[in-house]
Amino acid sequence: MIEVTRLNNKIFILNCELIESVESTPDTVITLTNGKKYVVAEKVEDIVEKVIEYKRKLLFHDIK
Repeated sequence: MIEVTRLNNKIFILNCELIESVESTPDTVITLTNGKKYVVAEKVEDIVEKVIEYKRKLLFHDIK
């Protein structure tokens, strides 16, 4: 799950496992596998970094 911001500055949590695509149109549009689209304030690169960080936490949470 990642935190993203709608254009009205409302923060919400998105299940990044459902992301199919992220594009800049020029606003950032996240399309989920179910076809639902979200327009968010973050840049595409920021979304990619958030997903990478989420996945990193999942993979390495038990390694110390």
